[in-house]
Amino acid sequence: MGNRGMEDLIPLVNKLQDAFSSIGQSCNLDLPQIAVVGGQSAGKSSVLENFVGRDFLPRGSGIVTRRPLVLQLINAKTEHAEFLHCKGKKFTDFDEVRQEIEAETDRVTGSNKGISSIPINLRVHSPHVLNLTLIDLPGITKVPVGDQPADIEHQIKEMIMQFISKENCLILAVTPANSDLANSDALKIAKEVDPQGLRVIGVITKLDLMDEGTDARDILENRLLPLRRGYIGVVNRSQKDIDGKKDIRAALAAERKFFLSHPSYRHMADRMGTPHLQKILNQQLTNHIRETLPALRNKLQSQMLSLEKEVEEYKNFRPDDPTRKTKALLQMVQQFGVDFEKRIEGSGDQVDTVELSGGARINRIFHERFPFELVKMEFDEKELRREISYAIKNIHGVRTGLFTPDMAFEAIVKKQVHKLKEPCLKCIDMVVSELATVIRKCSDKLNSFPRLREETERIVTTHVRDREGKTKDQILLLIDIELSYINTNHEDFIGFANAQQRSSQLTKKRAVPNQVIRRGWITINNISIMKGGSKEYWFVLTAESLSWYKDEEEKEKKYMLPLDNLKLKDVEKGFMSTKHVFAIFNTEHRNVYKDYRQIELACESQEDVDSWKASFLRAGVYPERENAENDEGGSSPDTFSMDPQLERQVETIRNLVDSYMGIVNKSIRDLMPKTIMHLMINNTKDFIHSELLAFLYSSTDQSSLMEESAEQAQRRDEMLRMYHAIKEALSIIGDISTTTITAPLPPPVDDSWLSVQSGGGHSPTPQRRPHSAVGPPGRPPGVRGATPGPMLIPTPVVGFGAPPIPSRPVPTNDAFGAPPQIPSRPARIPPGPPGLPRRPPAAPTRPTIIRTAEHSLLD
Repeated sequence: MGNRGMEDLIPLVNKLQDAFSSIGQSCNLDLPQIAVVGGQSAGKSSVLENFVGRDFLPRGSGIVTRRPLVLQLINAKTEHAEFLHCKGKKFTDFDEVRQEIEAETDRVTGSNKGISSIPINLRVHSPHVLNLTLIDLPGITKVPVGDQPADIEHQIKEMIMQFISKENCLILAVTPANSDLANSDALKIAKEVDPQGLRVIGVITKLDLMDEGTDARDILENRLLPLRRGYIGVVNRSQKDIDGKKDIRAALAAERKFFLSHPSYRHMADRMGTPHLQKILNQQLTNHIRETLPALRNKLQSQMLSLEKEVEEYKNFRPDDPTRKTKALLQMVQQFGVDFEKRIEGSGDQVDTVELSGGARINRIFHERFPFELVKMEFDEKELRREISYAIKNIHGVRTGLFTPDMAFEAIVKKQVHKLKEPCLKCIDMVVSELATVIRKCSDKLNSFPRLREETERIVTTHVRDREGKTKDQILLLIDIELSYINTNHEDFIGFANAQQRSSQLTKKRAVPNQVIRRGWITINNISIMKGGSKEYWFVLTAESLSWYKDEEEKEKKYMLPLDNLKLKDVEKGFMSTKHVFAIFNTEHRNVYKDYRQIELACESQEDVDSWKASFLRAGVYPERENAENDEGGSSPDTFSMDPQLERQVETIRNLVDSYMGIVNKSIRDLMPKTIMHLMINNTKDFIHSELLAFLYSSTDQSSLMEESAEQAQRRDEMLRMYHAIKEALSIIGDISTTTITAPLPPPVDDSWLSVQSGGGHSPTPQRRPHSAVGPPGRPPGVRGATPGPMLIPTPVVGFGAPPIPSRPVPTNDAFGAPPQIPSRPARIPPGPPGLPRRPPAAPTRPTIIRTAEHSLLD
């Protein structure tokens, strides 16, 4: 059949199958295998038991095989079975094997006829088997039984398709002889994935149960529904034989006797039966593996290349080597520091394209969230004016003041500066939260050493908390410094003279007119269904207006809303809504858009909402103040009134406070990021690079610190096992001779002659070919053999109706054993008429040599 290397190939594929199954199929190879397909109770399991020579599969009526069974047969001196899920346990009693299959099936599928696509891997070592790998699949069923779902037929078909749709899977289509072959479920589903029939091997069971006077000769001779790989008939034990514990070896002897004694099958008895089927499957699987070797080799090489980097550090691995532990600790700490710095400073490799992370989120806190928090505590106009008037009156006391007191200005400014502490501390808390997230993500690479990860997170987080306290102290110190001296000589301060001239100016500072501040998609959320419902528009925010368009081309403008008297407020999202909503409304209670008092704008995330709010702040649209109607001193702001002189003084101080607070806010917004970066973030980076290792050494001993997790040890073992399995596979494939002699795949069968007979239909009894079909007219009578009567047509290789082979055919026996008679030399060419060249006569008709599938497989 072939060389020794080819015989070692099936066990090698078995080893790969086990290695990849235990690792969870991370090595996605399409390994050559044979899948057994057939209808329910077609005899699939009986065929497999006959291969092994033992009763080991669950039996019964209805659906018995409810999970795929990967059966690996290995020729060995001793007989035992092993399950992949019971590593190290050898089963010598095959009744226990059956019980284990039933228990493992029920564990996953339940005990009431449920199915699952998770395979059971069983390896059988025996001196009575040939190397073979088969997958026993659940039988095709039509009607749900027990607690099976209504789509059980579809589920089983999908499961079978998972296996047989792979190009490297041969299909063993099992069909009972006592049913019509045209209605075979196995052949139907095989044809869906392999229309050319390149991978299908037909098996006909229950030949002994056919009605008297009928046989399956047409089928077995590959004439009824031809397959390239032909059909093989087998006779399994009956239910009575199984119940009576009939020995499988005796059943195989009875099967042999059946084929030798049956008049329709005796001429092909050597090509029928379970031993012959096992031999053919071994040969075909081996040939199939050989054909797929180039693609398999390429896949193995690519897998090994992808594994080499990870395996390199494991090749000379010794768990208790202190040198290895020290080196690993240094590398882990160094990598942790590099990852932390990359996440803060940004990096071109491994960029997160899904969400903001690390330094980008901290940057958003600095320049969007923190300015928004500052504006949220922006003073209320009416409240501020009342406070200024009270300050002026209290400073003057019993006297009536003629001039605007500067002490009132200082009192109001200090009160406003003091309010900055809350948003500043909140900003630090948000940055600390982001740093904790960064530390947690950077420590994910330390999962191999749980204790090291735990200690690293604890030490770095403790340091960040320590720096948090120092940063907060520094920020509070900055605010106290602002409170300690009110610098009215600042170059940006307007002074008293300018403050009186600006009495009519707006308190809000706008950006440059017509400057575009932001563009983007927002959904208008509160439009009724009658008016079109919620819809997404392209919004453009400038310093003076908010416009929205149909799309980003900005050609079809839907509306333009001036920003005067607009404010923002938060809106709770709906029960079923996943979007985050905020609203724009007019402070003078006017309609904002058509007959709507407010527009609700919805974004996909809270980050988008915060970003848009920060953009509105730049345009001078501020959020609504909480408790704006706070009543102080027993009088309402709406009823508060002042004399003209006091009102002018209040307006002057109001402008001065506005100018000075603009200077303070600008200074705080500039110093906050710098202080946090210096005292917290940069200091933490320096700590990780210079001191983290020393803290780790002092926290605990190195051996316990570098104790790897059980998952990591298992992963390393599986990785090494996979690597060595792939390496060994490549080595064995490299040793296999590419000149192994195997039978080529038979060409397509020409079954056009069947259409001639299709009018009268086919009966189960064998059809005899006419005399003229055996050979062309004029065939020498000696070729037909000594036995009288029409000749039976064996399984074709070149196909019925194929042209004669041009070269001299190799003499072979026909179906009845008589050697063909071939003329030894051509006839003499007679001379032609004068003046014309000699012309050879018609060549004598040579016999058509028709070889059987058995010859093509076993040559």
